[in-house]
Amino acid sequence: MSEYNKTWETVIVTLEDGIAWVTLNRPDKRNAMNPTLNKEMIDVLETLELDPEAQVLVLRGAGSAWTAGMDLKEYFREIDAQPEIVEERIRRDCSQWQWRLLRFYTKPTIAMVNGWCFGGAFSPLVACDLALCADEAVFGLSEINWGIPPGNLVSKSLADTIGHREALYYIMTGETFDGPRAAEMGLVNASVPLAELEDRVRTLAKTLLEKNPVTLRVAKHGFKRCRELTWEQSEDYLYAKIDQAFHRDPEDGRAQGLKQFLDDKSIKPGLQTYKRGD
Repeated sequence: MSEYNKTWETVIVTLEDGIAWVTLNRPDKRNAMNPTLNKEMIDVLETLELDPEAQVLVLRGAGSAWTAGMDLKEYFREIDAQPEIVEERIRRDCSQWQWRLLRFYTKPTIAMVNGWCFGGAFSPLVACDLALCADEAVFGLSEINWGIPPGNLVSKSLADTIGHREALYYIMTGETFDGPRAAEMGLVNASVPLAELEDRVRTLAKTLLEKNPVTLRVAKHGFKRCRELTWEQSEDYLYAKIDQAFHRDPEDGRAQGLKQFLDDKSIKPGLQTYKRGD
């Protein structure tokens, strides 16, 4: 594993066999997201998107937290004294990486929730394609306890991910829940003991690395877009994305897969991916 050749103040990026490990690095603040981190994460995501060595992105936190949400002092209290246009810019940076870039990122993304995940953390969590967490992780929407509703798109993230009653319960009570409960509600794909989390994430990332990247991108974007469309619009959109994938895929994965299944009898698509490079 090698550290990235570009440095940021609040984020560490390392590359390992096609996996970009992006670590929010404010452990003394439980990786709370301040204006500096939000601005740097835009640069991190845009930089890695153009790096061919970074094929799968894992978002994790340093120390005992994934991220405890927005930095109450730097993000809220200090920007209250700023001119309105400065506040608007700071809010835009926050949204830009937490859901605009992450939600339709061109590469697969995995949230590795190793610890505390509170408030504003739910936006990037849900924006990532997949999510694994530690059993010991602690999740919470504590905003109600200090007099504000959930900010940014936290409520939208929950509405799109977990059930109506579950979402309102935690929004309205501020109660916390653990990793297994997050998995039970569908907020994450699975919860495992903290000691096993990194290996589990690495295994998942390697599975994604085996897939055709063009097809993978079209498949995940198609799913996310069609959730907001009618059945008729979805049909048109998804067929258009399939056609786009055929024309933009340098591997010609469809032909490779059909050949290996129908002609070579070398794979079983229901159980195996096609062998790339054949």
